[in-house]
Amino acid sequence: MKTKSAGMSIHKTVRKVTTHVLNAMKLKGEKIAMLTAYDYSIARILDEAEIDVILVGDSASNVMAGFDTTLPITLDNMIYHAASVVRGVKRALVVVDLPFGTYQGNSKEALVSSIRIMKETGASAVKLEGGQQVVESIERILSAGIPVMGHLGLTPQAIHKFGTYIVRAQEEEEARKLMEDARLLEKTGCFAIVLEKIPAKLAEEVTNTVKIPIIGIGAGPKTDGQVLVLHDMLGITQEFSPRFLRRYHNLHDEIKGAVQNYINDVRTLKFPNEKEQY
Repeated sequence: MKTKSAGMSIHKTVRKVTTHVLNAMKLKGEKIAMLTAYDYSIARILDEAEIDVILVGDSASNVMAGFDTTLPITLDNMIYHAASVVRGVKRALVVVDLPFGTYQGNSKEALVSSIRIMKETGASAVKLEGGQQVVESIERILSAGIPVMGHLGLTPQAIHKFGTYIVRAQEEEEARKLMEDARLLEKTGCFAIVLEKIPAKLAEEVTNTVKIPIIGIGAGPKTDGQVLVLHDMLGITQEFSPRFLRRYHNLHDEIKGAVQNYINDVRTLKFPNEKEQY
């Protein structure tokens, strides 16, 4: 178990979050805060709030484009969103998801996809899903000097393989395999791993076993940090309510109410008033 040492918090002193900073935060026992973003305006707000990591997630497929899964989003789509985010960020580490079909089973394509993301967006790292089956792709990406974040547990890009979004690694065999994959990703050179929707006890074991930061989503409180989809935690999306999601706001109702007030003011000639005209 990591414990905080004396002195000022690392996240309060750094001007720019890097993979090295995240490792230092784990060593010191400081929790890492990570959220998704997909556009300039929101990314700028998150960065001003001093979020540690911004994930340009393939969840944009759901919350920005309205698809049921993350599979339809393209590499060009991800590059567009990531470039928009990077323009709004000065401090946070920006990580970009490699979308479905850009790295699985083809390490050369994985490298080409990652290079495009880094060159065309200015992001700091890429993230991909899977363990042993994607190690060759990870190795090739790392060979170009591109940092890689792993992702184990529930892997949304594999939804058609599993057929469900239930909690993963509840059985002993799958839990053992997940631990092996975590060790393998660390050994291969990943700088961090996201663990999604797995038992909290297993997530704690992984966190205490590997030396790289572990970021949880639905993986309990004992990981090195947490990540949520911004649209979910702000209450913009309403239909997605898993146990692990805490809504910090209800922007859906606030935005809807503001729009309704605007419509009413336009129709009743209350907007614009004398002070709002030239």
